[in-house]
Amino acid sequence: MTAAGAAGQTAAPSTVAAPGTATAAARVPALSYFFPAHNEEANLRGLVDEALATLPTLAEAFEVVIVDDGSRDATPQIADELAAADPRVRAAHHPRNLGYGAALRTGFGAARHELIAFTDGDRQFRVADIGRLTARFAEGGADVVVGYRIKRADPLVRTLYAKAYRLANRIFFGLRVTDVDCACKLFRRDALTGINVESGGAFFSAELLIKLRASGRTVVEVGVPHYPRTAGSPTGAKPQVVFRAMRDFWRLRLRLWAAPRRALSRGEPILGDG
Repeated sequence: MTAAGAAGQTAAPSTVAAPGTATAAARVPALSYFFPAHNEEANLRGLVDEALATLPTLAEAFEVVIVDDGSRDATPQIADELAAADPRVRAAHHPRNLGYGAALRTGFGAARHELIAFTDGDRQFRVADIGRLTARFAEGGADVVVGYRIKRADPLVRTLYAKAYRLANRIFFGLRVTDVDCACKLFRRDALTGINVESGGAFFSAELLIKLRASGRTVVEVGVPHYPRTAGSPTGAKPQVVFRAMRDFWRLRLRLWAAPRRALSRGEPILGDG
């Protein structure tokens, strides 16, 4: 596959498989689970407790990485307390809020195991549902398993924005993924080698999938439940977040038109190891 073809508007049928409905968890040898957290003091303890109770059923060895993205509430202190209380938990901190993509990048860089999964820190996904992803991975043939929200539990404005965003990614990048920004994904570590991403904001996930696809990685999909946020405040629909995502969107699209190979290589390594 050429870089120009990979960056075009026609999706490669062999790259994104049809959505699956796997539900039975598959226990894997080792799993890194991380989540970004920005001002999530009300959710943090509950999510880590949930992870520590659930992950032993999904992996023989595991770790939990909390990525504090410059929180101004008690999130940094709680994260450090949780890490000090259990060696399976680690905390990474940004000195200031760097954005969603930057937090994901830090999580990937901190992960130590062969399989890497993440959700958001707002508890709108259950850790147990990562089992749907590991089950699909165990079937073989996948480098990446991405979730799609079976029924999105978000306000109407966010749902409409997501539909428009998905359509834009399909039209301008040929990215045929049901739910681009679903924060329930599983990656084979080797699949991330050599992948660079430039965006540090909300476009990070789309850019990552676009570049994985262009590199010939196989991405498959599995439906996952989505739950209403019960604590904390969402930030994804803030104007500055949307503006940054649109800026990064068009920057990549224009660069792909101008110089595809160079555009695909721009950015920082996902794994931080070049």
